[in-house]
Amino acid sequence: MNNLYIIIQARMTSTRLPGKVLLPLCGKTVLEVVIARLDKYKKNIIIATTNDGSELPITEICDRENIKYYLGSTKNVLERYYLAAQKFNAHDEDIIIRVTSDCPLIDVDLLDNCIKMYNSKKYDYVSNRLKRTVPVGLDVEVFSFKLLKFMHENAEEDFEKEHVTPYIYLSNNNNYKLGSCVEYADNSEYRLTLDEYDDYKAIKEVYKKFDNKIDFSYKELINLLKNNQYIFDINSTVCQKILKN
Repeated sequence: MNNLYIIIQARMTSTRLPGKVLLPLCGKTVLEVVIARLDKYKKNIIIATTNDGSELPITEICDRENIKYYLGSTKNVLERYYLAAQKFNAHDEDIIIRVTSDCPLIDVDLLDNCIKMYNSKKYDYVSNRLKRTVPVGLDVEVFSFKLLKFMHENAEEDFEKEHVTPYIYLSNNNNYKLGSCVEYADNSEYRLTLDEYDDYKAIKEVYKKFDNKIDFSYKELINLLKNNQYIFDINSTVCQKILKN
């Protein structure tokens, strides 16, 4: 059976909201909530953080939570992913899952759906962000270590190195079998990622409505958002960065 690596990129030097992974949430930090939401796969998690001297608070969380981590390039996140997987002995057919640390509402069932689709052996890359039906901030990407290695060796553009996977789904999308993991209904209008302070306020409000409970389902989350329109309004003016090749 192929090994599974959930690699979560995390850094302290976010340009829009520095130190966002340490913001308090549910009596923890944002990064700890991400880890807790993926508790089913805790032993598979690697935190890919930076080696720029700012990373100590992140590695302290990893040590405390007994989470593996790797320190690498601040700007070349693709390289950081590759070397993180390599450090922990990934092989060609092992499965790499990309998650980011600014998504404290990441859902393990959505992740499982993407893994199941990838394991059908029909696709080189599977994600729920290609034809988006889930809120921004619940993104999952699945591909092989072999493909990660190929991207690392061949990606040339800065945006490919910064955002890890555009080499597959933008620059060379005709060369790969891309699987779009869609859900039963389109809830893509919601924004649940953490880029600006209004995002943080919206995410805190979600958890407040759940009494700061961390373990709730995607269905429960969507029902909450539909019944509390004001949460959507909190960060509705925040713009998502658009990637272009």
